[in-house]
Amino acid sequence: MASEGDIVVSAMINLLSAIAFLVAFAVLRLQPFNDRVYFPKWYLKGVRASPRSSGPFLRKFVNLDFRTYLRFLNWMPHALKMPQPELIDHAGLDSAVYIRIYLLGLKIFVPITLLAFAVLVPVNWTGEALKHSEDLTFSDIDKLSISNIPSGSQKLWTHIAMAYVFSFWTLYVLYKEYEIVTALRLHFLASEHRRPDQFTVLVRNVPPDPDEPVSEHVEHFFRVNHPDHYLTHQVVYNANNLAKLVAKKKGMENWLTYYQTKYERDPTKRPKTKTGFWGLWGKTVDAIDYYASEIDKLIEEEDAEREKVTNDPKAIVPAAFVSFKSRWAAAVCAQTQQSRNPTIWLTEWAPEPRDVYWNNLSIPYVSLNVRRLLMLVALFFLTFFFMIPIALVQSMASIEGIEKVLPFLKPLIELDFIKSVVQGFLPGIALKIFLAILPTILMIMSKIEGFTSISSLERISAAKYHLFILVNVFLGSIIAGAAFEQLKTFLDQSPTEIPKTVGVAIPIRATFFITYIMVDGWAGIAAEVLRLVPLIMFHVKNTFLVKTDRDREQAMDPGSISFSICEPRIQLYFLLGLVYSVVTPILLPFIIVFFAFAYMVFRHQIINVYDQKYESGAAFWPDVHRRITIGLIISQLLLMGLMSTKDAAQSTPVILVLPVLTIWFHKVCKGRFESAFVKFPLQEAMVKDTLERATEPNLNLKAYLHDAYVHPVFKEAGAEGSATPAMDEEESNYLVATKRSSRACSNAETGSDVV
Repeated sequence: MASEGDIVVSAMINLLSAIAFLVAFAVLRLQPFNDRVYFPKWYLKGVRASPRSSGPFLRKFVNLDFRTYLRFLNWMPHALKMPQPELIDHAGLDSAVYIRIYLLGLKIFVPITLLAFAVLVPVNWTGEALKHSEDLTFSDIDKLSISNIPSGSQKLWTHIAMAYVFSFWTLYVLYKEYEIVTALRLHFLASEHRRPDQFTVLVRNVPPDPDEPVSEHVEHFFRVNHPDHYLTHQVVYNANNLAKLVAKKKGMENWLTYYQTKYERDPTKRPKTKTGFWGLWGKTVDAIDYYASEIDKLIEEEDAEREKVTNDPKAIVPAAFVSFKSRWAAAVCAQTQQSRNPTIWLTEWAPEPRDVYWNNLSIPYVSLNVRRLLMLVALFFLTFFFMIPIALVQSMASIEGIEKVLPFLKPLIELDFIKSVVQGFLPGIALKIFLAILPTILMIMSKIEGFTSISSLERISAAKYHLFILVNVFLGSIIAGAAFEQLKTFLDQSPTEIPKTVGVAIPIRATFFITYIMVDGWAGIAAEVLRLVPLIMFHVKNTFLVKTDRDREQAMDPGSISFSICEPRIQLYFLLGLVYSVVTPILLPFIIVFFAFAYMVFRHQIINVYDQKYESGAAFWPDVHRRITIGLIISQLLLMGLMSTKDAAQSTPVILVLPVLTIWFHKVCKGRFESAFVKFPLQEAMVKDTLERATEPNLNLKAYLHDAYVHPVFKEAGAEGSATPAMDEEESNYLVATKRSSRACSNAETGSDVV
């Protein structure tokens, strides 16, 4: 267990690491040759010119203006200056609302911290229960927790009263923030510029027709059922193999560029490579000739595959993007049932073109439920079996655990400083490293489930990651840590005393979470702003692959906010703050530092660096609100369980009121606000349509939507015409002549019914 000295050592290590990262960032961002790494967003917007384009040779690489080094921290106030309306216009609503999550954390926990330190910390310090507990290991930090209050003490009612105050304050702030974000979303949707997804729905599970191909069948159905509003449609092709060939060819072209650049720098020696995996083995050949020939082969394969996809009816999947003449018509279609059979002609709002995950559009709709069931089972086993290594990390990241596994290190780790590093720093960093690969696994699982947009993939992955963090990181760390630290006590006492020991050990685990917050929330956030990996990769690409300005722009890696990773991690801080606000308030200042620091850093990043892949209009906020509410309920239930171990069973009915009220509050917010995030009001759609017709009466909407939902591989090849069904505007007022209509006429002559 980490003592107060270990916490101080951990704080110093993480604080010095954060300062080192910030100083390195402050210096590196001033150098001209790093300008595209730390300000890529402004380059993509075309409003920033490279400082290397003019001036003396040395100034193109090194900033020689020493006055700028004296103001190396001016990025911090600059990150806070941009007002919110300008921020939304500059970075989008998703980014602006995302950083409001950090602001929400400050709104909740700053008042709670002040009140907790004014009321609960003095009460806990004067409890003196731990002085009389000879069978438990504890530190001076634990004297500031509820563990120091004797069982049955009247002081416990102070904690119950504070639980009510903290809960009501949290619910009030959540309600007001939900109200603000809802207003921001509605204003954004009402004022945003015209986008293809405003007029388009995604239609899935198109039923097969023996007389018509998918494209004609879709056109026929919507001309009949939406005769005054249907405009055009784009069928979906299974171009996954073609996309793989295009990606492979691009990789080969990068290698060819690399070797050509290498040869230009040293014409006396032709570069060589091996034909095996990554050039590590196989036959040695001339690198330039080899990659040139491989690219020629891939071009032939690509042309053949493109021809196959565009001409083979089997390459068309039973799905289509259907566009309408107005937003109102698209809203009606997206939010209504199209057929008496609720399993066919399924419609939903189309993702914006950047948001479409094309690989999953080719998955048969009937297999989606099976896929999701299998992934649900896989998630259960992944979560369950991951508790084993989590427990192992918790047991080994301690003095006793290391001495048991590596006994020869005992003389070294018994040194005071090393001991403090092991107990105060190692547990947090070990857990962070152990969880590094998990988001990738969860994203793969979400892709297997078949979701068709990047935003939905990120939201589903975030839900999985949140569950995993809740079960394994939070509950797993508490239970495993308590069991390993108090193992001797468990073995020596009667079974009836074990619940009491667990109840006391839960607040003692706060020291572990303090070390994790400092590793992940202090040093980790500082590392985020440094962008070390993108910095290295840019200079590698700039040295070996860049020949034109377009190549240099592609070498920039602005990145984006990864909602599936970042948001669940933030939820862990909300959960820890809510759980320990009553139990161990000393943890709260560490959480406040995280929220304040992260708010400033990510505000800087979305202004200068990140370029979001899509814009969902803050559709993720209901998930954020629900998870914070879940964290609040968990904190209330854990407090109720803890009080039962403190001989305060009479308090159970009093505390039980809190989760009941919180659940009721969630239902109120769900009914009041959530519809704005899942539906588009017809009134708003009509207002935008009317305004657009008045301001742009000659708008050619069909031309605007012509290639919006053509697969990117066809756009790159300039083959939009072959992939987009042609339809004249004036033809949209009457039914097309199809084989189905001919069959209907022949059936009518024989007196048979037509379905």
